[in-house]
Amino acid sequence: MPSGSDTTAEAASSGPAADRPGETPEPAAAPPPGDGEAGAPVPAAGDRPGRFRRLGRLARREAGRSLLAAVSGLALGFAFPPFGVWPLSLLAVAALALLTHGRTARQGAWTGFAFGLPFFVLLLKWLSVVGWDATVGLSVIEAAFMALLGAGLALVSRLPVPALWPLWTSCLWVAEEWARDRTPFGGFPWGRLAFANTGSPFTPLAALGGAPLVTFGVALAGGLLASAALVLWRLRGAFSPRAVLPAAASLVVAGAVTAAGSAVPIPTAAAKSVDIAVVQGNVQQPGMDFLGRPMKILNNHVEATLALAEDVKAGRMQKPDLVIWPENASDLDPFQYREAYARIDKAVKAIDVPVLVGALVDHPTKEGYVENQGIVWDPKKGPGASYTKQHPVPFGEYVPFRQQLSKVITRLQRVPRDFYPGDHTGVLQVGPARLGDVICFEVAYDEIVRDTVNAGARAIVVQTNNATYGRSGQPDQQLVMSRLRAIEHGRPVITAATSGISAVVSPDGTIEQRTKEFTQDVLTARIPLRDGKTLADRVGATPEWVLAMVGLLSCAAAIMIGRRGRTDEKGQ
Repeated sequence: MPSGSDTTAEAASSGPAADRPGETPEPAAAPPPGDGEAGAPVPAAGDRPGRFRRLGRLARREAGRSLLAAVSGLALGFAFPPFGVWPLSLLAVAALALLTHGRTARQGAWTGFAFGLPFFVLLLKWLSVVGWDATVGLSVIEAAFMALLGAGLALVSRLPVPALWPLWTSCLWVAEEWARDRTPFGGFPWGRLAFANTGSPFTPLAALGGAPLVTFGVALAGGLLASAALVLWRLRGAFSPRAVLPAAASLVVAGAVTAAGSAVPIPTAAAKSVDIAVVQGNVQQPGMDFLGRPMKILNNHVEATLALAEDVKAGRMQKPDLVIWPENASDLDPFQYREAYARIDKAVKAIDVPVLVGALVDHPTKEGYVENQGIVWDPKKGPGASYTKQHPVPFGEYVPFRQQLSKVITRLQRVPRDFYPGDHTGVLQVGPARLGDVICFEVAYDEIVRDTVNAGARAIVVQTNNATYGRSGQPDQQLVMSRLRAIEHGRPVITAATSGISAVVSPDGTIEQRTKEFTQDVLTARIPLRDGKTLADRVGATPEWVLAMVGLLSCAAAIMIGRRGRTDEKGQ
């Protein structure tokens, strides 16, 4: 780690010459307020050619750094499914830390944006099914949060005690995800570092502090790698064994942070277990028009369940204790269409166990609204308790500012009715099992899954319909979230997908079974029903808030110290 004696080198590293090996930087005067280049003259009022020349110099100077940031952002994208090269997440974090080190907040913001935009475009390319403008538009919004992260990283790199620099950077990553997961329109948690590390040594940390602690561990290890690289860079041409000790210490701590997850116990034992069947009925075609003709998707699930019942009757398969259908398994409201009701009831009576049915149901009191529900359907009593999705997807399941935006973006008219959000957790008694139902994208939101477990769920069910984004990588990205949630809450996670990927995940995050996309299939498995709570369940969002506040306070401290330094210079 850099020591206090490295102050001169640290100041030099922020100048353009310090970024070119073999050149000795010259001391540069502090830039005037608002000036993007140290020592550059401020053009007189109306001196447009001078301003353009200054902007041109700034653009040329930042071009190489911007390119490196973009490449680093793409590297982070490849850490996520369907590629899944998780070590790239460490290298990408380290690269962004180095590229923003010693820079101004404005320069850091631009570097963060140059990093974030290609990252999100690669990560969210599955949205191109809707339109590439949707992919780019959402990526720009998400990259704006990365711009704030870049500005924060630049600020905290100037704090005293360089040994703590990796700590500040890792807390800022948590703060960035904290903000992005909540705003706008309830947030969009895709692209969290934790979701790139659901099969890495960091994953067990989820049992202690959830996804935020996994993100913190990854960012801390990446920051320590950056710290070691920075020390070694400063020692170029003046290498000595003693001077390299801070770099070695950083690498040792990074290794310890990476290995820390292996010490976290992952309990899987349970006093009771149940046999389940997961029905994947399939759809007519992938893409926006997956629904096809009415009743088609419902009939697919009915027929697959009837075939399962025949196999049970013939002794080819063991009778399950319950059956799980996916989101939108009934493409018609069974309470409004008698034929849909009759078809579901026939399948449930044939298998003769409770079935958790995913269906779109008209809102009982608010005309024009629809509810995305999981309904417990009993072979004797018929439909009973239900769970309504609490977090509908903006612009996918409801349109904010519909009256204004639909006139400008005609594509939004393809969302004819807004989904109405539910107001309670998805704990449902389905036969002998108390299941916690979350629907589709809700698996990405910490509080929804955590509240369901704390309300008494002994296993987690994710009912989902990814037919719109099939074969795009999106189902793979959602499946790894199920792996993380299994470890975080010590529960098996059953993903039931209309067209795939359906899967059974054990409490230790192992994918026991999974289906292929766009096939009709039935998974059968015995799953444990667990009552114990993990530390992550007990502490809730506290680690995230604490780490995020540390990151924000470090930025505030950097701003205050910077202002004090400028005041002292003026006083002299």
